[in-house]
Amino acid sequence: MSGLGLVLHPTRDVTEVVGIIERWAKRHHKTLMVREEDQHRVSSCIVPVPADEVAARADALISIGGDGTMLGALRSAIHDPKPVLGVHLGHLGFLVEIEPPELPDALSRLLSKDFTIESHACLACDVCGDDVVAFNDIALVRQPGSGFVSVTLAIDGQQYGYYRSDAVVVSTPIGSTAYSYAAGGPLISPAADSVVITPSAPMAGISRSVVLSPDENIRLELRPDSSPVVVEMDGLVFRDAATEGAVDITYRRKAGLVVRFDPLRYQERNQLKMTLLDLPFLPEQLRELLPEELRRRAQQEIPPPC
Repeated sequence: MSGLGLVLHPTRDVTEVVGIIERWAKRHHKTLMVREEDQHRVSSCIVPVPADEVAARADALISIGGDGTMLGALRSAIHDPKPVLGVHLGHLGFLVEIEPPELPDALSRLLSKDFTIESHACLACDVCGDDVVAFNDIALVRQPGSGFVSVTLAIDGQQYGYYRSDAVVVSTPIGSTAYSYAAGGPLISPAADSVVITPSAPMAGISRSVVLSPDENIRLELRPDSSPVVVEMDGLVFRDAATEGAVDITYRRKAGLVVRFDPLRYQERNQLKMTLLDLPFLPEQLRELLPEELRRRAQQEIPPPC
């Protein structure tokens, strides 16, 4: 492993984290790369390259931010998937595993290939002739004050009904905790291969989530009575005020590679985060997430049973 590409959060201060990586890279004689447009945010020792070449030139990517930055790193390597290590600077990340103090050890383990790979699927979408990919979701969203999204649903070429709602969200399993969940959709295990379609605030037509096989082809086509629609990809606006056309969606396995050092611990952390989404969590499960010393102290303070 000779070169690492840095993918930076667009607005957060990443100076401290980049400094840790830069000092490590200097000790191990590794090249660091960053997009040309981010050159002013890092030192002159980091090589600026065109945005579409960072993933191609790097042996691995380091995402510095939250889930949004991580998704951007995965999308940037869609044509040649590279391992992506996530460093957490966000608020409630489900994809990112490493905290900044853990970075030196994590980088050394990355160098010695002491990690596992968690593969992620994406949605490969044809949006009115333009190809885009989404690792979380693709959503057709109403413009405020302009009426409702009205689209027909076809699966493998067969019409199945229509939606009339504030939005229609198509998500992957990892995306089921995001917009789809907020719209009332189910949580899908990351180990499952499936696609879920969820309407937000439905007024007519299909009013519940639909879970589909990954091998089924999905087509959402704007109806003549639809208001102008915003097309969002992983929360980013891809097309604004579309008034006609269709979105064709297929499921692509193993489109992204995420570095995991401790999959069990990562899963436990995500369980804790999920409690913030109102999922039940037993007290003894919460105690298991405490550091070992605090766990022993808590156990000592529990009175013995009568």
